[in-house]
Amino acid sequence: MINLHTHTLLSDGELLPSEVVRRAEALGYTAIALTDHVDSSNIDFVLPRIIKVCSVLNKHWKILAIPGVEITHVPVREIKPLVKFARKNGAKVVIVHGETVSEPVLKGTNRMAIEAGCTILAHPGLITKEDVILAKKRGVYLELTSRKNHSAPNKRLFKMARSVGAKLVLNSDAHSDEDLISQADAVKILKSAGLAPSDIRDVFNNSRTIVRNIR
Repeated sequence: MINLHTHTLLSDGELLPSEVVRRAEALGYTAIALTDHVDSSNIDFVLPRIIKVCSVLNKHWKILAIPGVEITHVPVREIKPLVKFARKNGAKVVIVHGETVSEPVLKGTNRMAIEAGCTILAHPGLITKEDVILAKKRGVYLELTSRKNHSAPNKRLFKMARSVGAKLVLNSDAHSDEDLISQADAVKILKSAGLAPSDIRDVFNNSRTIVRNIR
């Protein structure tokens, strides 16, 4: 099991980074990304600390801890500079908080995140087919999510992505230990979004590809 979207108490999560990683390892995860919420006020504070703890944990544990960020609720024109800053300063997974159905994310965020070349566009429930096509072209992964407030459009996103060949990943957007899903939970969530077994394998393989490229 791989999870590329989680939060710690460095943003709005409940647990220390080390505890998030340890609990994931106990559940059988092979890799997990720590992707706390950032904007221009805190990215230079949060990212170095995530990088540091991942470096320490990777010396001692088998699970791969991956440093990342989730650029969240920023002005649309700030997305590209923040993606660039994150990559330049060591983020291995760069997520942008997409236009979800449950929060007032600025219109245009999905398009700009894709144009900026983020790794994953998180829970982009309000995404257009044109932007799904662009995501495929730019190699940006679109996120299916197990998080309750964001997961309602999973089926719609899957149908659009499948129709154009865009790549999907499944993440938990975990903020606590209770949000870390098992492999069985993941399969159940994907089936409920309409994915067939071959589609589910593709989703899992996409996460493996991201991790393989990081290694």
